[in-house]
Amino acid sequence: MPPIPSVIALLVVAIVVAIGARRLHLPYTVGLVATGAVLAFAPVRIDAALTHEFIFDVALPPLLFEAALFIRWSELRADAAPILTLAVLGTIFSALAIAAGMVWLLHWPLPAAAIFGVLIAATDPVAVIAMFKDTGVHGRLRLLVESESLLNDGVAAVLYALVIGWIGGASGSASSIATTLALSAGGGIAVGLVCGYLGLLVVGHTADRMVETAITVAVAYGAFLGAEQLHMSGVLACVAAGLLVGNLGASDAPDSGRLSAEGRAFVVAFWEFAAFIANSLIFILIGVTAAQIQYGELGWQALPITILVVLGGRALTVYGLCPLFRGTRVAIPMGMQHVLWWGGLRGALGLALALAIPDGMPQRERIVIATFAVVAFSVVVQGLTMRPLLKRLGFV
Repeated sequence: MPPIPSVIALLVVAIVVAIGARRLHLPYTVGLVATGAVLAFAPVRIDAALTHEFIFDVALPPLLFEAALFIRWSELRADAAPILTLAVLGTIFSALAIAAGMVWLLHWPLPAAAIFGVLIAATDPVAVIAMFKDTGVHGRLRLLVESESLLNDGVAAVLYALVIGWIGGASGSASSIATTLALSAGGGIAVGLVCGYLGLLVVGHTADRMVETAITVAVAYGAFLGAEQLHMSGVLACVAAGLLVGNLGASDAPDSGRLSAEGRAFVVAFWEFAAFIANSLIFILIGVTAAQIQYGELGWQALPITILVVLGGRALTVYGLCPLFRGTRVAIPMGMQHVLWWGGLRGALGLALALAIPDGMPQRERIVIATFAVVAFSVVVQGLTMRPLLKRLGFV
């Protein structure tokens, strides 16, 4: 966790950036990353760094919980088939395609390519949700992109743990690997549902909006950190808890009476504010850290190839799986497929997983550099071009 004075200084900068970005009609996240890059070379030293611990233990829970809080069961059920297909099969296919591309085009050793493939395959909810808030996109398109990004992060984190274990010498049969996947994902969801249910039970005994909000904070962090301690998916736990609390506690539906009316409004406002703070710190620190990366160590010719490999892996996922639903009630129009592809931003989760690679692991530095290069391109280039694309396709 960055020191408190540095956090306050970064928040002041974020406020200025937010005001400027709105006036210039630029994506807030792009402004934060660019400002962070400038701060990296400022004469005043920024005593803060982007670490795996900060992303996982501090920033991710509020971002995941806040996003899940606004997804409704009815909408999620209606598009469950394409969302789960893209989130599960899509992440696996993308990881395999990226790993193959890195081995074939850049001659990376298979272990390094496999790690990079799984950590960069998933679209990041932090970047995606921030982008859609900037562009004002709503409806089915937003549901598809955000829901997939929330779920595929959990899949990627589970695959990452398996690949790290495989490289470290752990072995197992196909059935044991499948069991590990099921326990990690299913166990994470179970932990999240239990935490959410217990939180709602406690909420039913108070009408104090402060206490109600504090309970939701305990649920979000308790689900995430509790699942991680049990070696289960903290991402899926937090998402499951957010979905449960959002639909049974914070929804405006008549049958959603767990939270008081005043409490619901306060909880929603609090989590929007918490997500704003977490977003601001993450993207500024991405800019600060990305500006200090020695990209030349990866090879300047390798940088564009790496970015194209990742974009290609995402394209295979979207354009390869979406036709499965052609002619059904959940068919995904080509315009939405374009947005799913180009709007599949990478961000904090991939960086957190890259930074968590053990220091002694071969090719660690190359993987970290490649990850920062893809994230920087994703946030800046894809982030800047998303609004024109959405306008051209008629979504805004």
